[in-house]
Amino acid sequence: MDEPEVPVGPVYRYSDSELQEFKELITKKLEAAKKELIFLQGLITRKDEAGTDDTENKYMSMEDGSGSQEREQLNQMASRQIQFIDHLEKAMVRIENKTYGICRVTGKLIDKARLKAVPHATLSIEAKLAKNK
Repeated sequence: MDEPEVPVGPVYRYSDSELQEFKELITKKLEAAKKELIFLQGLITRKDEAGTDDTENKYMSMEDGSGSQEREQLNQMASRQIQFIDHLEKAMVRIENKTYGICRVTGKLIDKARLKAVPHATLSIEAKLAKNK
């Protein structure tokens, strides 16, 4: 008779309860990341509004250069935040598909400590080091 297989040997995915733990961690990080993005977008908007005031002196001053540099830095930070949110959302999809925590190169489980530090990781340390060589 066909009996249910009991996994023997290596584990190929995290358990549902472990996936739930990761889901809670990612949800918190996602909420914080979205708040940070809204904050950055608010700063960018204020910078843009401050820079379009027609009553200001029309001549370029030393501060104009630093203002545009600051605006560029804010835009870069916002862009990185958008990318981070995207990675976290993709990690949530992998949790739903029960493929979360599986290295896309080796097919082995990514270490739990790594996933807690970098919850959107798709590479094990082993694969990451090999890629960077």
